[in-house]
Amino acid sequence: MIAQLYKRKFYEIELEKQFKSIVDSVNNHDSSKLSMGEIMQKVAKQFLGATYKAGLLETFEKEQLFISFKEFDCVLFVETVLAITRSITLNNSRYKTFTKHLQEQRYINGFINGYCSRLHYFSDWINDNQKRGIVKNITAELGGIKFNKKLYFMSKNRTLYAKLTTNKINYECIVKRENEINNIVLKYIPNDKVEQIYYKLKPGDIISVATNIDGLDVTHTGLIYQAIERNISFIHASPAGQVTIARDLQNYVINVKNSVGIIVTRPVDIRLNTKKSENFLVNFLSKFTPISG
Repeated sequence: MIAQLYKRKFYEIELEKQFKSIVDSVNNHDSSKLSMGEIMQKVAKQFLGATYKAGLLETFEKEQLFISFKEFDCVLFVETVLAITRSITLNNSRYKTFTKHLQEQRYINGFINGYCSRLHYFSDWINDNQKRGIVKNITAELGGIKFNKKLYFMSKNRTLYAKLTTNKINYECIVKRENEINNIVLKYIPNDKVEQIYYKLKPGDIISVATNIDGLDVTHTGLIYQAIERNISFIHASPAGQVTIARDLQNYVINVKNSVGIIVTRPVDIRLNTKKSENFLVNFLSKFTPISG
């Protein structure tokens, strides 16, 4: 028992060291002058070459916050980059702040309450995080069309998920969640229209690959990466083996099996909201003339 606690503590110390190294590297570029998307891109670049590994969040018997800076699946990569970036933009680069952000993003309303509290469907992830002002789904603004899908892949394919196969409560909870999220109106940009919106995309935009697989919404996700030559690339934890950059977004998406298009989500820069609040307060107070005694 003591050996296990020591091992866990050592692992946490190592994670904190890795986190600090990443943040220090990004902050060398004076992040206060960068947009949130530009910071996202610089953070994402720190992970180039990191190993892709599926099922990382399924390794624990009891649901807990899993963190890795060395191995990722596609969602874990996006979540990690976003959580680090949120910490940097708030000028609060403590490791505990990062872990708080990561938990907020991964679980319904930001709370861990078992397997079912995790946001398993990515459209649910987008919707839940949007409700709390962390991201904004901009697919409709970009001309997205209706995505007529009902989500039931997990419950229909129960045997693919160990936590559903062996646990009736988890299974029933997932069925209930699927029924709830089927009220979400989904939209997507068709594959052949992706290049037409390049000029509207920004570094750090979260790109989800929409699929025609029965009962499923998204099969892959990553981030817009905009190089100096202004082409629209895609940085992601690739199932081919590692975090890498696909040179052209549309070309990549078209070649994803069963893809029909993309869903675009933009991280919300809390600094802009803070600035708006400050301006509102200044304008409000300016309407009142001080009364002299």
